[in-house]
Amino acid sequence: MDYDNLVIVLAVAAGVPFLLALVPRAHLPGPVLEIVAGVVLGPAVLDLVRPDQTVEALSVIGLSFLLFLAGLEIDIRRWQGPLARRVAAGTAGTIVLAVLVGWALGVAGVVENTLLVGVALVATSLGLLVPILKDADAVDRPVGQLIIGGASAGEFCAVVLLSLFFSEHASGPASRLLLLLGLACLTALVVVTSMRAGRSMWLSRTVAGLADTSAQIRIRLTMVLIVGLSAVAVHLGFEAILGAFIAGAVLRMVDPDAERAHPRFHIKLEGLGYGFLVPVFFVTSGIQFDLDALFADAGTVLRVPLFLAALLLVRGLPVLAYRSVGLSRAELMAAGLLQATSLPFIVAATTIGLKLDAIQPDNAAALVAAGLVSVIVFPLVALPLLSRGRRSTDVRSVEKRE
Repeated sequence: MDYDNLVIVLAVAAGVPFLLALVPRAHLPGPVLEIVAGVVLGPAVLDLVRPDQTVEALSVIGLSFLLFLAGLEIDIRRWQGPLARRVAAGTAGTIVLAVLVGWALGVAGVVENTLLVGVALVATSLGLLVPILKDADAVDRPVGQLIIGGASAGEFCAVVLLSLFFSEHASGPASRLLLLLGLACLTALVVVTSMRAGRSMWLSRTVAGLADTSAQIRIRLTMVLIVGLSAVAVHLGFEAILGAFIAGAVLRMVDPDAERAHPRFHIKLEGLGYGFLVPVFFVTSGIQFDLDALFADAGTVLRVPLFLAALLLVRGLPVLAYRSVGLSRAELMAAGLLQATSLPFIVAATTIGLKLDAIQPDNAAALVAAGLVSVIVFPLVALPLLSRGRRSTDVRSVEKRE
């Protein structure tokens, strides 16, 4: 193992928070700066670091852990009642628009594989949105619930569709669909078995007693779940990220009140993920970013705003399904912008697409660049709209009381 490149990657990951602390008003997401730093230090610019086998291996694990943390954010309890119906309608609209936009881009000769691009446009960066909504005190408001629900559904559909139609390990969508049903049955079995095991008083006391000792039993069991479901997904012909994503959702279903019952557990998971593995993935993505392909010609650069508009159309327009819930116009606009905020899944989709020759390097670079712009611009525009929407909601509440 060569540690030289890994040291530089980890130094970048450690330095980014300090750089962000120097400009707190910039509200720049950490992953953006990590990718940009990787681009600058990588072969595209300074050529100080290269993605060797050690860095690439940790990057793959980091991507899986990122998807695990995204799955951990999915709370099935939110998908109930009228809000769930609106989220379902919006998600259905997203998938229809993704197919149409992908087809239109293919007909125009902009992209090679219309399905891959369509799938890449479906997801929302759930992990980036939750802190933004918490800072805006919007998580428990209807607009926050709808945004989180829509982002969760989009992330879930995108991961499943990517694994179903694009994988290095299987052939034939029909066979993959059957295998996906088998994976779903296995997941249900894991959930039921875990819930029954949790009712054992002896097992519960043992886990609670070992949780904060050197055994760190909850973390060890979680790692078994992540790696185990990832291995099963690969053996069934899917990408490992599907298993990691499902592992997060399973853990949330089995232990829905973990943040309140044993808050240190989630802090440890986030420390392992966001403190080590996930930054390695983002910095490595920047190192591998094909800057030459992006600026090879003016046509490729012009695809960045085109893909950004496609992302806003596919993820932003379906928020019209939320109108009947009583959101103000400002809140609807904010919801559309935040749901169109996407980066990690775009990076994952283009990485897999490049391995399968389903997308050209210039289009992959343009898509990732569009994702970078979305996580920088859309939240900055959406936050004032959320504040305005809250003020208008408070005014309506006062008027009703009077």
